[in-house]
Order: sequence, then C-alpha cells, then structure tokens
Amino acid sequence: MSIESCVIYEKQPLLSVNEAQERIYAALTPLTQSELIPLKHAFGRTLAQTVYAPNNLPFARNSAMDGYAFCSQEMSTNSPFTLTQIGVVFAGSPFNGQLNKGECVRIFTGGVIPDNADSVIMQEQVNAQDSSIHFPSDVQFGKNIRQIGEDVSAGDPLCLAHKTLSAIDLGFLASAGIENVNVIRKLNIAYFSTGDELIGLGEKLTIGKIYDSNRYSLHGLLQNPNYDVFDGGVIADNRDLLKQTLQQAAEKYDVVITTGGASVGEADYVKDVLTECGSVNFWKIAMKPGKPLAFGRIGHCYFFGLPGNPVAVTTTFDIILKPALRYLTSTYSKKPLLFSACCTTPLNKSRGRQEFQRGILTQRPDGVLEVATSGHQGSHVLSSASAANCYIILDVDVTHVASGDCVNVLLF
Repeated sequence: MSIESCVIYEKQPLLSVNEAQERIYAALTPLTQSELIPLKHAFGRTLAQTVYAPNNLPFARNSAMDGYAFCSQEMSTNSPFTLTQIGVVFAGSPFNGQLNKGECVRIFTGGVIPDNADSVIMQEQVNAQDSSIHFPSDVQFGKNIRQIGEDVSAGDPLCLAHKTLSAIDLGFLASAGIENVNVIRKLNIAYFSTGDELIGLGEKLTIGKIYDSNRYSLHGLLQNPNYDVFDGGVIADNRDLLKQTLQQAAEKYDVVITTGGASVGEADYVKDVLTECGSVNFWKIAMKPGKPLAFGRIGHCYFFGLPGNPVAVTTTFDIILKPALRYLTSTYSKKPLLFSACCTTPLNKSRGRQEFQRGILTQRPDGVLEVATSGHQGSHVLSSASAANCYIILDVDVTHVASGDCVNVLLF
C-alpha cells in the first residue's frame, strides 16, 4: 500500500482541512501597504480604504425616460388635459426658462428637470400636435423623476475597504467622479517545480522523464491582478541547491510555492530544508488528493510546498492556497459557495481523509442539480480534471455514496 493512499499507519493524526486552514490564517499577516492608482487600472484590485461619495448621485433631478415634464399642481387626475410645449431639454443642456401653469417641456432621458416641474409622462402616452400636447385622463403625477441623492448622498460610502473591485464598481466610482483609488499593494509570489524527472516543453520525452505540467497550472491559477508572479523554473533534487534557491527567493518575495518534494521519499527534501532555513507549521493534512502539503516560513516569507502530482497541485491550490493568498491581500474573506446536488454515479473512498473528487455538475430541465464523476480519480490523472467543472466533497467518515444520494459540490 502506498504512503499516499494509507492513513491508518500515520504516527500522528493528520490535520483536517479546516484545522490546516485555521493554522494558516493564524500564521498570516495581511498586507497593509497601499498604492494610489488610476481607476482604469484598478479592476480586480483590493481597496485599501473605503471610498466616499464627494457629491450626491444623481447630482440634479433628471428624467428617467423620454417624455414631457410638467407641474401637476391644481390638475385633476380624472380628466384629460392639454399643455403647451415651450421648450426641449436634452441630457447635458438644462432648461433655463420658467415653466408656468399650462406649460410643459419636451425632455429626454437624463435631462435636468425644470425647477417647478414635478412629473414626467412617457412620450408614448401623449398626443402631440405641434406645440399642443394632449395628456390622457390616467396620468400618474409625481412619477419618472430621479431625485437628487436617490442613489447615493454626498459622504456615503461607495465601496468599502477590502473589496475586490469589479467592472461594475469601476463604473460606479467613475459616476461619482473618482479618478484614483488606494489599493493594497501587489503580493509578490515566486513558484518552482522540483524533481530530476521533469523536462521542459520542446525537449524530447524519454523513459523516466515527464513534462513539467505543474508550473503551467500554477501560472494559470496565479493569474490575479493582486499578484506579481515569478516563474522560477525547475529545481533539481539536490538538497543544497534547494536550500540556496529557497533562501534567495525568500529574501525577494512575500510567498514562495513549490510543487513536489514534500512527500517522504529519499529525494524529497522540502520539509527538511524548510526546517533548516525556516520553520515548519505543518506538512501533512487529511486531504485527498494533497496529503503531503507543507506550510511554514523562511524569514518573513511564507512557504507553501504543494504535492507533486498534478491534480493534487490544483486541488490544494483551490482549497488551501487560494483562500490564504486572498487573506494576505486583505481581500474580504468569503466562504466558498457550496451546492447540494444529486449524485448520479456511485462513489467510493477510504475512511480517514476528506476527499475532493472531480465531477461534472449539470442541471435538469426541472432545475434539479445533478453531479457525476468525471472519470478516474488518481491524483496524476489530468484528463478527468480537465473534463470536470467541480469538486464533489466527501467528508472524512464517508466511505460510499450511492446513486441518488445528495452530495456537496464546489464549482471550479
């Protein structure tokens, strides 16, 4: 029985996924340094401080539609009436005249409402004959006007500190005239693969060698506007070289990530090197795939040693590392959104570790969510991970899921 699949012979109980996450959060200190950047460059960045509205939104009363603005005082709602059009109001060109009794103005969406007007009627509801505008008997007074400060009052918070700015947020802030924003500085991250068996793309594949896929997965997983990322290449299975490389990287980066070398083989040096030049918080968790995961520090740098198997890399990143990196960038802490789905294929696992099996989530015409396994669940099998769109989460004590049982699902 391989060490990867065996849990009953562990000398010490493995940390649960939740315990590992709690220990990571307890050891991390979120970034506080900020930088002022133009709003156009702030998509996806984390706000360092709350942004407040400098003005009311809307800044002035304006029309919610194309139509006619008038004053409803002394008018009856039970009979039709006729008003004389005395002007036209376009968005950006306020009406400078005085609107008197019996008068109205043609107005377009966004146009500023004349001072003494209190109502706008949709253009399709009137009959316009030259300057005579005939109104029906069922006009609703006091409608279709956007009031000053209806959206936001001056001094109100627009976006709170630690919010990740979306495209809508950029438009919202721009509507308030915000030109620059203070955001948390970028997290500096370096990542490496380890192992003599790894070769680069373009090299000839020979017996005993494999292409290094993990760095390409990490390159994609680390695409985030809040990160500055460095691909450090492959480190050979040499203790001194590994130690030297990690120490040098720790002096330049906030976070160092390695894949491979965190297990218990004779050429797996990550834990030993981390002990020599830093500190080990933990290095095994009750998770499958992904048990041999190391976490610690080298000086002021945080270190994550991910497993070497490709699927274990992506799974431990999604479940363990991604939330930790978000926490470091002072981003709002959000628990992952889980779905309950009907499992349409039977599943099996060993007791002792929480499993994250790859699955395919679909929705029936009646709205019921269904999930099925995406194929072989070996931690080296990328084809089933590529075909999947979710994790099927099976708790520690679960050993079997029958077809038709409900399971928790986490979307990729």
